[in-house]
Amino acid sequence: QVQLVESGGGMVQPGESLKLSCAASGIGFMFYTMSWYRQAPGKQRELVAGITTFGNTNYADTVEGRFSISRDNARNTVYLQMNSLKSEDTAVYYCNAKRTRFDYWGQGTQVTVSS
Repeated sequence: QVQLVESGGGMVQPGESLKLSCAASGIGFMFYTMSWYRQAPGKQRELVAGITTFGNTNYADTVEGRFSISRDNARNTVYLQMNSLKSEDTAVYYCNAKRTRFDYWGQGTQVTVSS
């Protein structure tokens, strides 16, 4: 059974940091491209950051320079370090694992940035 379990969400003030984690089980983690998406109320889900099996990364323009994605294949875990958080970063953040026709999602973790 495939499971992606996100953790690390919460409520912070603007300018603060959070680190999200996504622990995967039931998949050959090292063979999957891992990504973080987010969905704010009333908006479509959008890609935040991705990391390939080779460690190549890509970021949405809105988070470039503030967020950093990384992976630990030994721990089957992908991380999202979020710095200098803004109110517009408020959303539910979802972990995604993708490989060819296989596409898995976590249940999401809420991030709220508010003063």
